[in-house]
Amino acid sequence: MVRPAFAFLLSLLLSVAAEIPPNLVVEGIPPIPPELRSQVEPYLNLGGASFRGWHGARREAVVTTRVGEVTQLHRMAEPKGKRIALTRGAEPVRNGAFQPGGAKLLYPVDEGGNENYQLWLIDTADPKAVPLRLTDGKSRNTDPVWSKDGRWIAYATNRREVRASDIVVVNAANPSEERVLLRNDGPGWGIADWSDDGQKLLLRVANGQGDTRLWTVDVATGTKAMVSPKAGKRVLVQAQFGDQDQAVYALSDHESDFLDVVRLDLATRELRRVGAAPRWDAEELTLSSDGRLLAFTCNEEGWSVLHVRDLTNGRERTVPAFPAGVLSALAWRWGSHELGFSLNSEETAADAWSVDLDAGTATRWTERTTKPKQPIVVPSPRVVRMPSFDGLSIPALVYQPDPVKFPGKRPAVILIHGGPESQSRPGYRGNLLYYLNELGVALVYPNVRGSTGYGRRYLTLDNVLKREDSVKDIGAVLDWATKEERLDATRLAVSGGSYGGYMSLACLATYPDRFRCGVDNVGIANFVTFLRDTSDYRRGNRRLEYGDERKPEVREFLERISPANQADRIRAPLLIVQGKNDPRVPVTEAERMRDAMRSHGGQVWYLMARDEGHGFVKKANNDFQFLATALFIQEFLLK
Repeated sequence: MVRPAFAFLLSLLLSVAAEIPPNLVVEGIPPIPPELRSQVEPYLNLGGASFRGWHGARREAVVTTRVGEVTQLHRMAEPKGKRIALTRGAEPVRNGAFQPGGAKLLYPVDEGGNENYQLWLIDTADPKAVPLRLTDGKSRNTDPVWSKDGRWIAYATNRREVRASDIVVVNAANPSEERVLLRNDGPGWGIADWSDDGQKLLLRVANGQGDTRLWTVDVATGTKAMVSPKAGKRVLVQAQFGDQDQAVYALSDHESDFLDVVRLDLATRELRRVGAAPRWDAEELTLSSDGRLLAFTCNEEGWSVLHVRDLTNGRERTVPAFPAGVLSALAWRWGSHELGFSLNSEETAADAWSVDLDAGTATRWTERTTKPKQPIVVPSPRVVRMPSFDGLSIPALVYQPDPVKFPGKRPAVILIHGGPESQSRPGYRGNLLYYLNELGVALVYPNVRGSTGYGRRYLTLDNVLKREDSVKDIGAVLDWATKEERLDATRLAVSGGSYGGYMSLACLATYPDRFRCGVDNVGIANFVTFLRDTSDYRRGNRRLEYGDERKPEVREFLERISPANQADRIRAPLLIVQGKNDPRVPVTEAERMRDAMRSHGGQVWYLMARDEGHGFVKKANNDFQFLATALFIQEFLLK
């Protein structure tokens, strides 16, 4: 006979265990207490709806909205109107592009986070239409671009050979009619734009950090020609045809430490800056369909500032006001001067907005469809700067919990971004607001050397043999924390994803007595094995950043600084999170770090998803990851 108390306990344990999503491998993580799940629940549905473009023939915005487990594309016929699904399926759809002047939608989908994107085409005007796959189902296909008349599609593919990046052109009306326009045996070739007259494609190829080349290829003959200057190295990104196909506008570090708008004359190859010398990096650029207005954003200490320049007279246009935040996915509506974009502000997750330069109006298209029962407090950040070991100024965003609810010195999590060519920026903190509002834990986001947004010199200060200097920057953050009136420097955790995962591990090994615990999310454990095992199309680019492990002196350095080889120094408990299908940082890196920690008696919680890649995107997996992380923080940082 089973005693009632034991039966109740058994049923409770089984109910908790049953809540682990079926594709997760969980090692060392205790059952999630029901009370924690209840506390966290209001913070698990705070996602927004990002802008992704316009309908090809009507004033309708295309946005992303989560449906069930994953994000899908939707269209909206009017601001704050009904969202009508355009795509469906078990895998997320994050981007898509409508046929200019038509109703066909082109969009990429991968499987389980493997990043081998397949291209799909569907006629949204036909409610019975079935999506048609344009690609082979297994290769990696990227940079799909419509011709301006909507008749043709071009994209880059590695289906011939894993390291190749061939350019293919497809007839949108008869997709079986395709041809390989250009064969490229090396990776890194992509499509930037299609000329207005339909005769040329604008291609880009990265020859390493700080060296981008632009080419045109004749669509009829396949003849290519390099159009960017031959002499010197420079970045050229966000490139688009302009001035009736006589020029290219792009963002470049030409004669500057910062990215700025430049004009490249296709006849003379003359490259010149469009405006005054910049003080901050420009980050996105787009031209209106009539070629008259050029919109671009500048990254000013993390916040986006939108500029619109009239190319007919060189003057800046007045931009209608909208909330401060981070802008992305800029796109002009065809035949108008209405610019759409995603806006991630401190108050709300990403929402779709537009500004009409002719009407002088700003329009918010989306609002969160699910709202918490009780208002969620949203603290604002402050930017602090601290001197590193060599005097370099290191910026950080700092979020503090309510001093009335949580008085005195508070524990903190230092969150380090990935990339390393990336940046922690202001914006809605989503489920991390739980740490601030319910646990009283401060959040510190340092932008160590190697981050974007602070000029090209700052970006390169961590390259190859200077890798440890970025870890020393975290030492400066730790020293700053000891002097902060509201931070408890004896209760610190470190967390990061991808390259930030490496940084988290390196900090635990370098400063073993300064951290209570750490989180490694899809992080690099050993640079030598990472470079060996990462996807072929990425290896050359990553060697330029981290060093070429085939050189003995570089290999020795990389082995020395790799966290898996320093596991004996790590004393704090570690949570490792990994996707099995990750093409960037393979699952073997997580396994290597887990095993190294265990071999030295370290405490490890391990979470692996069989149906995810470089980060969890499916809601059930993502929710469980956050619950496990919250439990980890409570157990090892707060107790």
